[in-house]
Amino acid sequence: MKELKHILEKVDVAQIIGAANVRINNIEFDSRKCKEGSVFVAQKGVTVDGHLYIDKAISLGVIVVVCEVVPEQINREVTYIQVPDANVALAIMAANFYENPSSKMPLIGVTGTNGKTTIASLLYQLFKKAGYKVGLLSTVKVLVNDDVYEATHTTPDSIAINSYLDKMIVAGVDFCFMEVSSHGIHQKRTEGLTFAGGIFTNLSHDHLDYHETFAEYRNVKKAFFDGLPKHAFALTNIDDKNGDYMLQNTKAKKYSYALKTVADFKAKILEKQLSGTLISVDGTEVWTKLIGVFNIYNLTAIVATAKLLGLDTMQILTIVSELESVSGRFEYVVSNEGVTAIVDYAHTPDALKNVLETINDIRTNNEKLITVVGCGGDRDKTKRPKMAHIASQLSDQVIFTSDNPRTENPQTILDEMEAGVAAENYKKTITILDRKQAIKASCKFSEPKDIILIAGKGHENYQETNGVRVHFDDLETVKNCFNQLKK
Repeated sequence: MKELKHILEKVDVAQIIGAANVRINNIEFDSRKCKEGSVFVAQKGVTVDGHLYIDKAISLGVIVVVCEVVPEQINREVTYIQVPDANVALAIMAANFYENPSSKMPLIGVTGTNGKTTIASLLYQLFKKAGYKVGLLSTVKVLVNDDVYEATHTTPDSIAINSYLDKMIVAGVDFCFMEVSSHGIHQKRTEGLTFAGGIFTNLSHDHLDYHETFAEYRNVKKAFFDGLPKHAFALTNIDDKNGDYMLQNTKAKKYSYALKTVADFKAKILEKQLSGTLISVDGTEVWTKLIGVFNIYNLTAIVATAKLLGLDTMQILTIVSELESVSGRFEYVVSNEGVTAIVDYAHTPDALKNVLETINDIRTNNEKLITVVGCGGDRDKTKRPKMAHIASQLSDQVIFTSDNPRTENPQTILDEMEAGVAAENYKKTITILDRKQAIKASCKFSEPKDIILIAGKGHENYQETNGVRVHFDDLETVKNCFNQLKK
């Protein structure tokens, strides 16, 4: 049990109604999880207002309610704590409840539109190979050294974050690398955390269904760097037009990385193949299994971060040559007939463009490039025609198909995508609603040495329709298609 006054340290409290000297068992923001001795934090969410569930929470044994608006009917056996922002309060209380684990080890946050998962995951790989105990909070999975936990959000809720960080402290973890999403920053999930460093990857079109304007999206990302402490480092991709903007008001020590411009950490691409890339990092050549300009940016950020955290340069570059691609990020399989299928998470216009340009840069004119792509439902609609335009412009053939329709009509999503196809590219495109059939068709259309790109879902092993998730794995599906064609 924890003392309430300890949990409330550094929380902005407007008033306390009731006893302040109580002891609590746990903190919850979901009324359904409340139990005897809980604190219930009533958040005003995007779709649900937690204030509507205060009575239910009390009926389940809650003894403290944290809220922005105090209910008209007061239960005399309950302590009410009014705060100006319940999201901020929850984050700080969660950190206090777990004794502020982020202050006990270096926590590095990675933010930007694309590359967050790759950078965080490869940093985990690198430091693990260097002999350290490492933690990872990512879209793909949560790792506490060797223990694996399922990831449900890019940035988990405040309680989950601190719970995982606490597990890492208990396990003796030396470094933790964490994806920091714009949703997580905006919803204050990272408040109360102590970051030792922050990395900015790039900024492009995404999440405008949530943030409404690009400027708001950009400023939310910038807020993460504004909040870094003096002892931390802030590392930015200076080749991105928003890279310098991110560091304008940060108190942290500023560093930059680039491929094109002068920077503290500089890389150069020397040779490109489908099996990997020869690069020069700060004047030293190294071969990497990773492919594509976007991945070399990621690698440069990784090398820079490892140096800033004290690793030896030659040790870093030796391990870089061993690093494997992250699940669902430019993963590929080759059929017996020599057809290469690439599965990538590219679900933004910029990410799709990067992957297609990478493939076109490596291939000769003899192979066809067939792209299978869709867009998720209940997400930013404005990127749908843009992604369709990019796919049809940079591919020889395109199959538009379902991604995760969620609660939307999948055909409507595809119609909105097709609206972006230029007239001269119409003949390149077909629509197959069923994703499995679309992938099968791409295999049937292919000839030896052709390349198939299956974009949008990457590491995801499900397809979501009307709240129901069924098993679906792009890589697994294309492998089965190759095996069936072989028979």
